[in-house]
Order: sequence, then C-alpha cells, then structure tokens
Amino acid sequence: MSDFIRLRPPHSTLRRRWERVITLTSDIRRALVVRGGWDGHQPVTISDSFVPFLKDRGFTVETSEELAVYEDAERLAAADLIVQCWTMGTITREQSENLAVAVRSGTGLAGWHGGIVDSFHDHGYHLLTGGKFVMHPPGFHDHTVRLLPERADHPVIEGLHDFTVHTEQYWVLTDPHIDVLATTTFAADDLRDRPAVMPAVWTRTWGAGRVFVSTIGHKPDDFDVPEVRTLTERGLLWASR
Repeated sequence: MSDFIRLRPPHSTLRRRWERVITLTSDIRRALVVRGGWDGHQPVTISDSFVPFLKDRGFTVETSEELAVYEDAERLAAADLIVQCWTMGTITREQSENLAVAVRSGTGLAGWHGGIVDSFHDHGYHLLTGGKFVMHPPGFHDHTVRLLPERADHPVIEGLHDFTVHTEQYWVLTDPHIDVLATTTFAADDLRDRPAVMPAVWTRTWGAGRVFVSTIGHKPDDFDVPEVRTLTERGLLWASR
C-alpha cells in the first residue's frame, strides 16, 4: 500500500472519502455469502464448508442470512464475489435488479444446486444465472457427470475426468448463451421417447461479471466427491473479480 494512503486527513468528511480510497485500492478480495431459504439444502452448513477455502485464497468473507443485503447496491458493488446459497425464496424487483447491476459491473456470482437455480421466481434473475430448475426424479440415485471434451482446457474442469455421484439429478431449462462444462443424461422413459442430455455445470459472462453454476450439491457429502469439491472451488475463483 502506498505511503499516501497511510496518511489520515483530520476532517471527518475527508476521512470517510480517504477510507473509500483505501477500500477501492486494497489488494484483499471480498466475498459475500448470501444464504437461507429452504433448510433442506443446509445452506449454512454447506456454505460454511467453503469459507476456509476462500480465506486461504485471500478473501475476507462476510455472510448474510437476509435478502435485504441485495438492497445495498454499494455493498454488492464492493464485493468481488457473491456466493449465493438460497433456495425457494422471494426476491423483490429492487433486489434482483441490484444483483444484476453488480454482476454486470464486475462482481462475480457463484453457487450450486437449488441455492442458485431454484432460488427465486424472477425472470431477470433467471437471465442472470442462465438456468432454472424444473424437476428431479424422486430421491437420490447414481448418475454420471460427463465433462465436455471440447471444454477440457477450461480452468474449472481442467485435469478432471467424468465422475459418478449419488444425489439428486436436476432437470433445468437453460440459456443458449451459457458455456456448458459438464452434463448428465436422463434415460428415455414412459414420458420421453429418447435420452436427454442436461447441462449440469456451466459458466457465463454478464457484462463485466462472471457467473458460475453447478447443479450438484444437495447435501454436504456430495462435496466429499473430490471432483465436485474441486470444480466448485475453482468455480468460485473463476467467477470472482
């Protein structure tokens, strides 16, 4: 930090402005974890499991269990990364628009499972994340997550290989502009006459910001699968400013 930033102007108004300069010029990155909604996705337990990783990578980490944090445009703009873990909530138009503006301006957004694709019934939010949960077959079952060979050099999945998980399998509606990194396949059944390949992990850009989405992560032990933990951690870093 340069010498002039260590100086402290005596006047209170100038001091506040000076502190703002310090904030904007700091090398420390800021992560804001927004968590809540349906308890079945254990938003606190699972998001807490990523806090040490973020701190080890040089982030200061704040948590909020109120969607009202999305009403604070300055706080969102100051965050380098927003990690959202909020299922089946209700977001206001102001909150949704503030979040989209922050990402468009460079704040990263990342999340997993219902905490990001089954969060809100809000079209603007769906456009931001690039996907929306529709359904999953009953219970947990084994299924394979296949990484796209043509995206093998993407930093989120580089060096990883296809893997199997025992958890919910999400059927999602997605934006054609997302960058799909991994898929799962639903077999043909009495309703569908052929298999359906479904995006499971993707990234996208939104203006100057980046968005990372993984549909995997219903329960804490999903992240005991090394590939799930690794691609999620990498996704957080990729999305961050």
